[in-house]
Amino acid sequence: MTRYGPMYGPDITFLGVPPCDLDALPPDADVVIVGAPFDGGTSHRPGTRFGPGAIRQACYLAHDGSRPSLALRVDPLRDLRVYDAGDVEMFSGDAAGAIARLEDAVHTVAATGAIPVVLGGDHTIAWPDATGVARQLGYGRVSLVHFDAHADTGDTEFGSLVGHGQPMRRLIESGAVRGDRFLQLGLRGYWPGPATLDWMAAQRMRSYEMTEIVARGLDDCLTEAFTIATDDCDGVFLSVDVDVVDPGMAPGTGTPEPGGLTSRQLLDAVRRCCYELPIAGIDVVEVSPPYDHAEITAYLANRVVLEALSAIARRRRGDPWNPRQPLLDGR
Repeated sequence: MTRYGPMYGPDITFLGVPPCDLDALPPDADVVIVGAPFDGGTSHRPGTRFGPGAIRQACYLAHDGSRPSLALRVDPLRDLRVYDAGDVEMFSGDAAGAIARLEDAVHTVAATGAIPVVLGGDHTIAWPDATGVARQLGYGRVSLVHFDAHADTGDTEFGSLVGHGQPMRRLIESGAVRGDRFLQLGLRGYWPGPATLDWMAAQRMRSYEMTEIVARGLDDCLTEAFTIATDDCDGVFLSVDVDVVDPGMAPGTGTPEPGGLTSRQLLDAVRRCCYELPIAGIDVVEVSPPYDHAEITAYLANRVVLEALSAIARRRRGDPWNPRQPLLDGR
């Protein structure tokens, strides 16, 4: 799997981190970024094939491989050894071949001990992403924390088992992820229907709809979800669909659903996940640049990645982090 480079647009790395080849991964890698430019599973608005390139470059600062975090007091792109393996070749007209190649790429990264961070692409890619990590840690040994407006637990879509409305069902059916270690946050709207909800309940999934999150508070729901996610599992896969955020703050996505989290809430939640949980893999999906206004959604997705990496770097540093500490205290 020699570095393919970009499928669409210029060959750039995430904010200037060093490039690498999947068939010769650097032995010191802590994190390897992989692009998954696939939108063959979309059910409404396409365009997420352009997501990886948009996420990589959505920043007004120099692309110099450095991003000091004001809040966490780390530089995730320097304190962690982060590389970018480019895009996996994913022709949207060949869904089966595309997801097979992505699964192999993610497993290749996970097998080295590095954390794969996959830039989507539509949410179809969560199936090969989490499966690739489970192939390394063991089927049923990976829990999944899933931020999304939609459950993505449908059975078929347009007669196909492969699509962005079905990856979570495929993960559970395959045994890669246990249903009772599947945590979903941000669901809302008018899908899925009763039959699919009954299936989810039978798998013992835990799905936090926005009404519950508003009533209880996001932090309370996260704390409960983390307890489940770390019980009898060896790692956590974090899957972030940008449509979990209200479309007023993330318009560039294929299936916008009003009434979601704010961008601030998502960034805080991702920070908590990656600071408190043993993260084994991450994907950030459903950025569709053709529907984005002023790159709002791409900027958010870029910051989701940075927030995740900053929290992982701070967790590895080992000293407690105090979110109440004033910015200039101790500097």
